[in-house]
Amino acid sequence: MKSASFEKYLVLYIPWLLAMLFKSDPEFSYMIAWLGSFLIFYLSLSGWVKPLPEDRRWDEQLMRPILLVQIIFAGYMCCTSIFYFLNVLGYEDFHKTTEYYLVDYNRLELTAQCQRYYCLGHAAMVTGILAFMRYDFKQQYRIEKDVLANILLVTALITLPVAYLFLEVPGLTQFANQFASLSFIAGTLALAFAIPEKKIWNTILCLVLYFSNFYQALLSGYKEPIIVSILVLGIFLYPSYKKLVTVIFVPLLILLFIFLPTYNRIFRQNAWSGDVDVDEASQLALDAALNKDSPQSADEGNWDFLAYRLSEIDMFTTFVKSTPAKVDFYGFQLLKQSGMAIVPRVFWHAKPNTEDLIMERVFDADVVNRGSLVSAKPAFVVDAYLSFGGPGVFISLFLYGALAQLISIKAEKLFGGYILGTALIFSGLFQIMWRGLSFEFLINTVFWSYISMLLIHRILLATHILKRI
Repeated sequence: MKSASFEKYLVLYIPWLLAMLFKSDPEFSYMIAWLGSFLIFYLSLSGWVKPLPEDRRWDEQLMRPILLVQIIFAGYMCCTSIFYFLNVLGYEDFHKTTEYYLVDYNRLELTAQCQRYYCLGHAAMVTGILAFMRYDFKQQYRIEKDVLANILLVTALITLPVAYLFLEVPGLTQFANQFASLSFIAGTLALAFAIPEKKIWNTILCLVLYFSNFYQALLSGYKEPIIVSILVLGIFLYPSYKKLVTVIFVPLLILLFIFLPTYNRIFRQNAWSGDVDVDEASQLALDAALNKDSPQSADEGNWDFLAYRLSEIDMFTTFVKSTPAKVDFYGFQLLKQSGMAIVPRVFWHAKPNTEDLIMERVFDADVVNRGSLVSAKPAFVVDAYLSFGGPGVFISLFLYGALAQLISIKAEKLFGGYILGTALIFSGLFQIMWRGLSFEFLINTVFWSYISMLLIHRILLATHILKRI
């Protein structure tokens, strides 16, 4: 694989440099930084900076970091803030509320500043991915292609009860999410194999698993599991059914973004209050989402969701406003807390609660009031800023991209290629890297997922499912 020249990497940072040059005009600076992320997408996904891996067609490697991780992580981080920006300028539902609206200039400046950090972080993450993107290594392990579909199905069936088992063991519940995610990815991937191969019983069993997972996602009260359920199935089916997936899954995802805000809000109001059980809460939420004339559905409009909940830039501006003006940069403190979080509670019963540690910086920045029941954990890029400011954003996001890429390569080396390596193990165990969370949660999950990956590799070798070449 050809390596990229240093000059091409520098081009990724031109939007950020231009946005910095025009920071005295925050509206123009914001637009340069926001549009700059689309340029970074184009330069990296087209292969202009560095050619995409040539071992597979592009549509057969969608789960690799340069594609899926970048699109979800950077897309959510950098692109969703446009609605908040319009709201700052006095727009609602894309219409100016009044010609006499007075823009809060300080708020506009903070919004532009945060978008510049987003643009810098996007460029740094892509640099980290591309710098280590080399899949032209010699394979040491292999798996028989004719048993691959069955192996995926068996993996889904085994890891699901393992996830429930971890839920019952005090101090080890953090492993339950890993294996539940791995089971979902394995089952969905098995379904994508079974349908074109016309394996009836495999297809039926995989469909039962898939809809069971989707139903659990509906009852979770969160948007991400529902969207991920649809997105992953579409990605896995895309190489075999390009037109069908485009026609069905793209409109379906758009509809989810329209109806999910109302569904989740009504579900949480009813289920989390304890007034009704989750099944009834789900039915009430579906009725409210599909019936826009319902009094419940009118409490919050889609614009409020787009401006304040789809993007996390409002929270970011609050952190930037308070740090370092009122609260000093944290330096290595967040990394030290991440090291503490790695120790399973079963071995350290007095370990500080990780969420409480994270919420301390939320309270200190006045994002939410102390004593509030709201959870408002900062995103990865926010923790990067809180640690060392702008340099922290660059270094942390570069390491983030590099780590995602190196883990993907390691997984493909250990599991005989893309299907088991990146599509199953990387996407299943390291799904947290699609979005990124606070330092403590991310580092803890990645560390133990890596240990789990090595153990699964040993098990597959011992059972002769994986064979040395």
